[in-house]
Amino acid sequence: MRQSMQKIVPADELLCHQTPETFATISQADISWTEKLWASLFARDGSLQVDCGIGKYHNRNVIDMFAGISRGTEQLTVRASRRLDSDPDRVGVGPLDYEVVEPLKAVRFVLRENHLLPIRFDLTVTGVLPPFLEAKDGQREPDGFRICSDLLRYHQASTVCGRIWIDGEQIEVRDDEWFGFRDHSWGVRMDVGEPPPDVHRRQRLDGNFILTWSPMWMRNPDGTSYEVHHYHQWVDGKTTYFSGFVNHPDGTQTPLHNVQDELKFDPVNRRLLGGKMTFDAGWGQTRTVEIEPASDTGFHLGTGLYFGFKGHRHGTWLGESHLDGERYADVSDPDTAREVHQLRDCVIRCREGDATGYGIFESMVIGEHPRYGLTRESSFL
Repeated sequence: MRQSMQKIVPADELLCHQTPETFATISQADISWTEKLWASLFARDGSLQVDCGIGKYHNRNVIDMFAGISRGTEQLTVRASRRLDSDPDRVGVGPLDYEVVEPLKAVRFVLRENHLLPIRFDLTVTGVLPPFLEAKDGQREPDGFRICSDLLRYHQASTVCGRIWIDGEQIEVRDDEWFGFRDHSWGVRMDVGEPPPDVHRRQRLDGNFILTWSPMWMRNPDGTSYEVHHYHQWVDGKTTYFSGFVNHPDGTQTPLHNVQDELKFDPVNRRLLGGKMTFDAGWGQTRTVEIEPASDTGFHLGTGLYFGFKGHRHGTWLGESHLDGERYADVSDPDTAREVHQLRDCVIRCREGDATGYGIFESMVIGEHPRYGLTRESSFL
């Protein structure tokens, strides 16, 4: 039998194959297949935040990145993409590189000097709890046919150390002053590339849509810690995906079964103002976490190409090598908020009983929702 066109890459030297293929091939041909790294890292006083991510789109032969800083309502973002097979062994794009320092414990993100914006950083992210899996995200298009999400993700609560440079100023980042979360996901992912023009698709954001995702690290008075995490998607009155767990220091997870929120949003730009999350813990038990934004800081993910930005989307082919970015003075301005979308990594303080801590809260609320005080249709995406 004639040998099919296969390619050997450096990862094939490792003893970690799981299919009778080389690492140049994945298990399916869906062009939405993505492997993604993300981190949101912040000063505990809410004064400064770094967001970054890398997306590898195997069947598109593209790898892209974003890295940026949120300081109050100011936001700076650098983006890059390149042809994946030009350097398949590098986990990095343009000025951003990623290194595993200690598997499942510590990683490093480095944004080098670039000609677009006066920002760079060298940050090591060290877990204070083990990484935890979320429930597998399996969803279909609204018509019930095509699988649009078949994704597995883990995340990790972490401290952060290193240095940040912005506008020529060097900022020391210390583990006892900074915190954050990182995640790693892989599989078929929503919102990758432009929808094919000859395929019927109803966009999920056509109607009423709510998304909330939040890891919340809590520390007890005795110094022990744990995490409450959830991810909820709601479309036209129905939950389409829910993952919720209480995550313990020994690596075990206690499932949560649902969530009822009492949140408040700014009706002008739909920024989170705070509130309560009450989780169904089973057997008639509930757990309630109170949350509030730490400051105006919060990185809007639109500039990282989430839900599209200025004609570009995740995984879009932009040529052999591409670099761009911008600086916004005030992303809370309604017109600017429409451009960068309302989905944002909001730094929060959280409390459950005597336990207090920090989290990242992502939220998107589309349509009319009187219980939030949002009574008119919104074009925010």
